[in-house]
Amino acid sequence: MVLTEDETILREFPPLRACWGKVGQPVEVPITGSNARRVVFGALNPFTGTRLCTIARKNGGPQFREFLTWLRATYKRWDILLLLDRGSSHTAKATEALAADLRIRLAWLPTACPELNPVEALWRDGKQQVSANRAYADVDEQATRFVDHICGHTDRTALRLAGLTSGNYWLTT
Repeated sequence: MVLTEDETILREFPPLRACWGKVGQPVEVPITGSNARRVVFGALNPFTGTRLCTIARKNGGPQFREFLTWLRATYKRWDILLLLDRGSSHTAKATEALAADLRIRLAWLPTACPELNPVEALWRDGKQQVSANRAYADVDEQATRFVDHICGHTDRTALRLAGLTSGNYWLTT
């Protein structure tokens, strides 16, 4: 089984992509002074559209290794080839050792080529539809709604949003 993996950070202050205001007058944007964050780890099967996401408080090696353990528990009998970037939590010796123990092969995407990872497009859609221009009671509510949005698509819609139905995706077989 081939899976692509990525993580994204959600912040309490949402990205402000649009607002209305009178011409020539600055728009006031109130902020709280804190900027809590959550990390969403996600994996996508680029052939079926199946997605798995989980929320963590931090983005580090221990959290990524917990995600790997969860992947193995979810796909108990499958051989897993995981396509991912060279983030420090991915390339840590402890991560590589755990992946080997879990029978998960790690395959590295080229450096500085996020467009090769279809999960990036799902993150972009989720941030546009759920996070941008919206304030939530807390960052946990935003993270839950974000994951519900990403995992709420049909598999076919997820493949389309990720650009995998275009016929031009680099991983075709």
